[in-house]
Amino acid sequence: MPIDHTYVESFEAGKGVLAARAWLHDSAKRLSLNGDWAFRLSPSLAEAPDDFDPAGWDSIQVPSHWQLKGYGRPAYTNAAFPFPIEPPHVPTDNPSGDYVRTVEIPDSWAGSRIVLRFEGVDSRFAVRVNGSEVGWSSGSRLPSEFDVTPYVSPGQDAVIAVRVHQWSAGTYLEDQDMWWLSGIFRDVTLLAMQPGSATDVFVQATYEGPGGTLRVESDVPGTVEVSELGLTFPTGRTVAIPQVEPWSAEVPRLYDAVVTTPAGFVTLRVGFRTIAIRDGLLTVNGNRVLFNGVNRHEFHPDRGRALTEQDMLADVLMMKRYGINAVRTSHYPPHPHFLDLCDEYGLYVVDECDLETQGFGEVGPQPDGLYMLDKEELEAHEGGEEAPQPVPALNPVRDPRWREAMVDRIRRTVERDKNHPSIVLWSIANECGMGANLRVMYDWVRDRDPSRPVHYERDHEAEFVDVYSRMYLTTDQVAEIGQDSTSYLGLPFILCEYAHAMGNGPGGLSDYQRLFETYPRCQGGFIWEWIDQGIRTKDDRGREFFGYGGDFGESIHDGNFVCDGLLFPDRTPSPGMLEFAKVIEPVRIMVEAAEITVQNGYEVLDTGHLRFRWVLDNEGAEIDGMLDVPVIKAGESVKLDLPVLPELAPGESWLTIRAELAAPTIWAREGHLVAWGQGRLSTEPDRLPMHAEPKAVDIRGAKGQPLQLAGMPVSNICLDVWRAAIDNDELGSDRVADGWRKRGLHRVQHRIVDVGERVTLVRTAAPDKQWGLLSAWNWTAYSDGSIGLDLAIRPDGAGLPKTLPRLGITFELPRIETVTWFGRGPGEAYPDSQAAAAVGRWTMTVDELQTPYVRPQENGHRAGTRWAELVGADGTGLRIESAPTLFGLTVRHWSTQAVDEAKHPNELLAGDTTYVTLDIAHAGVNWTGPVLPERYQVRPGKASLSLRFRSC
Repeated sequence: MPIDHTYVESFEAGKGVLAARAWLHDSAKRLSLNGDWAFRLSPSLAEAPDDFDPAGWDSIQVPSHWQLKGYGRPAYTNAAFPFPIEPPHVPTDNPSGDYVRTVEIPDSWAGSRIVLRFEGVDSRFAVRVNGSEVGWSSGSRLPSEFDVTPYVSPGQDAVIAVRVHQWSAGTYLEDQDMWWLSGIFRDVTLLAMQPGSATDVFVQATYEGPGGTLRVESDVPGTVEVSELGLTFPTGRTVAIPQVEPWSAEVPRLYDAVVTTPAGFVTLRVGFRTIAIRDGLLTVNGNRVLFNGVNRHEFHPDRGRALTEQDMLADVLMMKRYGINAVRTSHYPPHPHFLDLCDEYGLYVVDECDLETQGFGEVGPQPDGLYMLDKEELEAHEGGEEAPQPVPALNPVRDPRWREAMVDRIRRTVERDKNHPSIVLWSIANECGMGANLRVMYDWVRDRDPSRPVHYERDHEAEFVDVYSRMYLTTDQVAEIGQDSTSYLGLPFILCEYAHAMGNGPGGLSDYQRLFETYPRCQGGFIWEWIDQGIRTKDDRGREFFGYGGDFGESIHDGNFVCDGLLFPDRTPSPGMLEFAKVIEPVRIMVEAAEITVQNGYEVLDTGHLRFRWVLDNEGAEIDGMLDVPVIKAGESVKLDLPVLPELAPGESWLTIRAELAAPTIWAREGHLVAWGQGRLSTEPDRLPMHAEPKAVDIRGAKGQPLQLAGMPVSNICLDVWRAAIDNDELGSDRVADGWRKRGLHRVQHRIVDVGERVTLVRTAAPDKQWGLLSAWNWTAYSDGSIGLDLAIRPDGAGLPKTLPRLGITFELPRIETVTWFGRGPGEAYPDSQAAAAVGRWTMTVDELQTPYVRPQENGHRAGTRWAELVGADGTGLRIESAPTLFGLTVRHWSTQAVDEAKHPNELLAGDTTYVTLDIAHAGVNWTGPVLPERYQVRPGKASLSLRFRSC
């Protein structure tokens, strides 16, 4: 009999699936089915054979995605469905993968209930055991369990066959911003459950200092023992505990508990904490929480969403080391082991249901929009009957046919994860619009677990949420919400997504953090997102790069919008990660001319775990010592005298105070840097020496510009107003890069207006435009061999651009190998993203100055430079000094045009020329709202720059 595939387009969630329950560490016997399975991929259901004889099949690893194992190709869309929107129908060409594995059921499992558990399968799958149909399920990032006891015999082999479909009705509920990747991508396990053993427990542990309560519900009655607290009591009873230590993200105190039933046991890690909304604030154990969080997709550049436990640990350790205290599991529950790690290491979790329908935003509920016919109606119409009235293709959250499947998804989320103390909010969905089905989901959660508030961002009027949440609001909008504590029912406010970390960015983080710390109601937010979802691949010459949308032959894709994380795909921290870590550091250190202020921003910790060190930097000459800081309670601050310092040498001196771990923790070594602050102790010196006399020598060539600078050949000196557009320039309603290109800033030309006795006048303008910039270049040779430049710029003509990407000068030198500079570093720094860049003397190779964004774009800018030395392989070099203003420094082995045109870093090939840019001003990199704030814009106007070039 042919296989019935009607389940693929069913509105139901599954058939033959066991009731949702908690993910447990228990005494049930386990047999992992991870490893090699026989595999066959059919390009469509019509071509999928009815037999499951694996003879001659390929082999595939489980867990994995078949597209990353050479079967089909990955595809990326942000919101658009990659097929027509006609739910519940999916394309006829629906790739379907068959998995088969033979396993011997142990003799010792006789008498047990044998359960087959899948932690995650994308997108819908059916299970057969020994040729018998067992059931089917959907909900790609949710567990599914099947009772296979009737189909297997202990001591004998069992043939397990799984048919997985890339597309299904469930796909309409899983339109998340990520790669479309299919297959069995999480663990598969056989379990033997003894009759009389607990299969589901629910831990409810509260804290009201100094004591708390503990209740453990179990589907099989038993006894709870917490030996550390001297507790033994029956399940189903609430026990008061007079003295207990609470759990928080800063102090993740856990107690080991055991639930014993007649035939088994369950081990638990209990964290006592109470989550409540009090006086309009979200609190944990009575303390206001400030979420310094990230949105985390599960991703690895080689394995996609098939993460290992080591991958998960790496994420948690990095979050802790960079000061992150919260994670939103965008947009689905993570692998359950990740939540175990959050419990143990201390991270607040917003656990989000596997539900998003953003692609329906293009459809809407309009009666004249897209229509669909169900199967019966279609057959009737084809049979000649009168065509029925078509039904609108409603967003599933408004369509009652989807209701039970949606409630099933939140039920499986809550039941699986309910025992994790790290989870402080349930999130019922992401970007689904508004509909009655969401309200039903909310009501179910509040009834099942009233101990945790519920989140949903698209409920902008706060109709059925417990916290008010928005995405990508401007700082002005956040301030408005913070100032009006009665709006939106007076609920606590969070930004569930902000500071889009795509490419070079985000900027403006300090501005948002200042608001979070000013207005109690504004309780922080979650950066979008944790990691660039770039897939490791190679070009036809074997050069490695990270692929994004469109790199795998997709006809519908959203380009590199999938690469918008604080980490590069290989988990290397980006400059944005370093900036965020500095902005959210838990201790604020302010260094002024006469005193030091240390402010403890921890939620519950004092500073007893920290030691403080001072470093005095005099343009690269450093001395250091220890700073005696008393223990500071959470939320308090102290003022200290400056340490006793030696007499300051000539030059610019900066004092840095570092807060370090005084002892190792489970997440970092002793000496790990937790926070730092810096202040200048000396006045800024005049950097252009006045003792050298000007020489009556014209150093300019035929085009009015020098051919050498202090003995080093130089070419193509000109005004620079363009940067290789960063991703954030291309985003938002403003799309500032489009405006810049429309004004011709990317292709300006330079005309020599006049070569005077000492001054060259140049007009820089765009083709087909009237506007221009007049620049007067005053070059002077000095008796010490140095060259001076005094540059003056003023606008000229009509139709000036409103803003510029940058304003400065650029020129080309013979290949430079190393750069030493005194200014902000060691990482790149921009006007709205420089908190992490300390003032000091730094040395890097030109290659090290580059930031390898997944899509090449403007990078490597060092703001606030006082002087720089550029040295070639032969040791010859050029020193650049500026006064009284500072300049922005960019040095690289390829032109701005090459960066602008490249799609991947492997396309940038270094030659014998180094390109140098010295900026008077550079636009910010912010994209946290629709428009770059005016204070970070570069407006065309009068400007000047004075430089001195000398050999070094």
